Amino acid sequence: MSYTTLQKTLIFLMRVSLGWVFLWAAMRQLVDPKWSASQFLAGAKTFPGFYSFFMEPAMLPIVNVLVKWGHLLIGISLILGVWVRVSAVFGTLLMLLYFFPRLDFPYVTNVNNFIIEYHLVYAMVLVYLAAVRAGRFWGLENWFANLPPVASVLERRPQLQAILG
Repeated sequence: MSYTTLQKTLIFLMRVSLGWVFLWAAMRQLVDPKWSASQFLAGAKTFPGFYSFFMEPAMLPIVNVLVKWGHLLIGISLILGVWVRVSAVFGTLLMLLYFFPRLDFPYVTNVNNFIIEYHLVYAMVLVYLAAVRAGRFWGLENWFANLPPVASVLERRPQLQAILG
């Protein structure tokens, strides 16, 4: 499919903007020694048993590390335009994991959000970015894929090309 310059620009801006959202979240979490996912997980309204598992003393430190570094890696990936499909899958999963504990059907968080709120919108944008292979639009995806070691692996395993973008 061929994209116009306007379409490429909008895809690029969506990718970088959403990347900044993830990167900013990571920076705030990494510099705050008191930050914990427990603040978010404690109020789970949907699937409280599922989310309470992540708050167990043995799990919470692992969850905290995964969230902080997941935000950082997803943000960097989206901003640079490398491995956008991979980061979009993990970002979508993360956004859905953030959406459901706040869902008190049909409202999300409060009566101002009827079924839809920003985590679900972010997840939909990430799915779109993965579908259009957004790293190709002014990103480093093509450059990365042409590096000799990467190109060699992609040549031997062409199925990875679809996964990596």
